[in-house]
Amino acid sequence: MKRFIIIVLFLLNGCSSPIETVPLFIYDGNDAYIKEFEKKIQSVDQDDFLIKTYVSQNSQIIQNEQIDQAFKEKHPLLIINPVDRLSVYAIIEKAKQSNTTIIFFNREPLASDLAAYDKAFYVGADATQSAELQASLIMDLFGNDPKNLNKFDKNHDGIIQALILKGEQGHQDAEARTKFVIERLTVAGYQVEVLDIVIANWDRDIAYGLMDGLLDEYRESMELLISNNDAMALGAIQRMKEKLVFDDTNKNGVIDRDSEPWVPVVGIDGITAAIDSIKSGYLYGTVKNDSQNMALIIIELSKWLLEEKSLVDFPYEITNGKYVWVNYQKMTLDE
Repeated sequence: MKRFIIIVLFLLNGCSSPIETVPLFIYDGNDAYIKEFEKKIQSVDQDDFLIKTYVSQNSQIIQNEQIDQAFKEKHPLLIINPVDRLSVYAIIEKAKQSNTTIIFFNREPLASDLAAYDKAFYVGADATQSAELQASLIMDLFGNDPKNLNKFDKNHDGIIQALILKGEQGHQDAEARTKFVIERLTVAGYQVEVLDIVIANWDRDIAYGLMDGLLDEYRESMELLISNNDAMALGAIQRMKEKLVFDDTNKNGVIDRDSEPWVPVVGIDGITAAIDSIKSGYLYGTVKNDSQNMALIIIELSKWLLEEKSLVDFPYEITNGKYVWVNYQKMTLDE
């Protein structure tokens, strides 16, 4: 009798469908924000499918090879953070041939590429909004009165002297964040003198290395450092601490902005290290790029697409049948 039960259980288990594997492609494992994002996607509590991560080492060639292999393995769904948004056209053309559904995230494809395939979607945030909220942080910092700047206008000239750390040259988020943060301040009546804009490729170590030259030239005149992301902001802060631009004179581990040397720095992303830096007083503020909510949406959208459910009742708004937008949020000690 026991032998009969074991055989029946074996047959039942053998007939169950294997759980689906969904490949997740991230452009670079060294990007602090993307690294946290990937962990949040993996940690969403669900048992509908497995997520297998592929790291593309910031190489579109490597990512193309990884994605081609996924097409050969006939996965019904791919989740892709592209190295280069201009690569999406070729990816979508191959997806059409294999009838593969794709969710892109974080790096927005060209609208024309996304529109060319009814099984392609994007989950992300509007870079323009991040710049506008970063500008709002700066307005709060300088007293919210463009005609009467507060004590952070060190030379009392009514003008904000700023340095900008920019992500990648030509990257849509870097261009939007750099342009619209200044434009938003100007429209609100603030005068801003951009002392310099330097490219640090989203990278903490590159930003750290650039600060020597910037401090040699602008240490006395700089009133604000604007960074396209938190990683670059934190690299800059690290070097400024070593150069005593920030100086925790009472050695309590927290900068007192009213009595200790300090220059305001603002970032974007809301990574864990940035939040810690805000709490310790070094980073003035950041704009949270809500990867936790995006991760939940990506997983939920994946479930619906794998089950071929109508998206009419999807619990999040889908714009133009393609886009799920997640709002940015300001973060400071007071927010």
